[in-house]
Amino acid sequence: MPKAYVFTRYGGPETEAFVDVDRPTPGPGRLLVAVRAAGVNPVDWKQRTGYRRPGEDGAQVFPVVFGNEVSGVVEEIGEGVEGFAVGDEVFGTALSGGYTEYTLVPAAVAAHKPAELAHATAATLPVAAATAYDGVRQLDLPAGATLLVTGAGGGVGAAAVQIARAFGLRAVGVASGAKKDFVESLGAVHVSSGPDWQTRARAAAPAGVDGVYDLVGGEVLAEAAELLTDRTKLITAGAPEEEVRRLGGARVARARNAAVLEEVARLVVNGDLDPHITGTFPLDRAGEALRTVEEGHSRGKTVIEVAR
Repeated sequence: MPKAYVFTRYGGPETEAFVDVDRPTPGPGRLLVAVRAAGVNPVDWKQRTGYRRPGEDGAQVFPVVFGNEVSGVVEEIGEGVEGFAVGDEVFGTALSGGYTEYTLVPAAVAAHKPAELAHATAATLPVAAATAYDGVRQLDLPAGATLLVTGAGGGVGAAAVQIARAFGLRAVGVASGAKKDFVESLGAVHVSSGPDWQTRARAAAPAGVDGVYDLVGGEVLAEAAELLTDRTKLITAGAPEEEVRRLGGARVARARNAAVLEEVARLVVNGDLDPHITGTFPLDRAGEALRTVEEGHSRGKTVIEVAR
């Protein structure tokens, strides 16, 4: 039976375990994918604590397989699926978890993996890079404008900075002092996070900030809003809808389609976007991979590779 890394109830790391699971059967509109790599994201551990994405409801059925983004090979095709064949290399959003050997991927949120991309690289794109892309597009800033990104040292933040640069924007990245070199390597002006970071941000962008892409939430989001004259240019993927709306901004509106996946893959192939994979782990060390992200020690992206 396929092996999977799961959480057995809501809570902390003590709820995590390896289990044997049934190999999924693809229903209409779905692909069965043999996983080659899975991206690790903060949302993975947040879901273990009980977090639900906006709009999600219904009772959770335990155990739940961790992971939301994968790259792999099509093993079976569900009824009504067009444009994919058994043996195709694909990447997309995992419907039945990514930290496992086989998963279901809706065909609508899957794309063909370019031959130039390794599975590990493609597995970093459906959540982090696509979220970054959706947000930068949503802000719709003109070339030459200044975008401030909070949490710029993480997977989404690093992608947002690079995509902003590809769109002709000036990027200012807020991250810890330890991530200064990393953020600057992305093409952003680094602003050290922590007390009085607003003052440092104003000094880094003396002409003002035209947009804010927040990935932290809380007090940082509120302080970032104060840097804007137009609060409609405030978006967040790090705070609930009601929190950002009180400040005049909005949540990132996720497109969740194949066209966005194809676009972010094109950015990688063209050299405009580097996921900066800084940690790779085999499936049997999935818990260790998740800890690096949950404890905030990772820069860029962490990936789980599934041996075949």
